Amino acid sequence: MTDMLPDRLSTDPDSPFYDADILAKNVGVRFKGEDKTNVDEYCVSEGWVKLAVGKTTDRRGKQLTIKLQGLVEPYFRDAS
Repeated sequence: MTDMLPDRLSTDPDSPFYDADILAKNVGVRFKGEDKTNVDEYCVSEGWVKLAVGKTTDRRGKQLTIKLQGLVEPYFRDAS
């Protein structure tokens, strides 16, 4: 059961969907068939990802994101 990814995962430590143990295992996300490296949060069942938008931050200092709809496929990257 250790090779199962959650339905929803976030890289923000303030989020209830944040899990440091899983993120330490080098999680990758394919969105609409393309590997994305700037995914901030994803939800497989609802079919969306939140992608970081440049280096822009909001008034609380958090990075701005954009929510896109489509096929989401999280996976564990190889350690090699």
